[in-house]
Amino acid sequence: MSLLSNTLAVLAIVPIIPFFLAYFIHYYLKRDKKAALLLAMDVTTLFLILAAAALFNVVFKSGFGLYLIMIILLIAGGLIGGAQNRLKGKVDIKRLLRAVWRLAFAGTGVAYIILFLISFITYISAV
Repeated sequence: MSLLSNTLAVLAIVPIIPFFLAYFIHYYLKRDKKAALLLAMDVTTLFLILAAAALFNVVFKSGFGLYLIMIILLIAGGLIGGAQNRLKGKVDIKRLLRAVWRLAFAGTGVAYIILFLISFITYISAV
């Protein structure tokens, strides 16, 4: 059980590892680069959300990181759903969830890099 928890902790701390694992496994099995990339992005999003939330909590000495990300994702879902409703007259839930999940990948990826650099710089300056 501790091996599983340690493995999940490493994957959450370094979210590039699950990206490459999912990409290469899917590409090896299906030989489709685009599908492998999309699957790798979808798998990595969960780990990026957890890592960005943890880094937010460390950098700002807070416990609000995960809640902030969830609020942002809910607002993005509402805005995208509203736009779908205005343009097409109905909301396609599958497309809405996919769009929010892919935006979460991009947003938390950028947040992870920025927060990692901030925490690294503050650690170096404290030493």
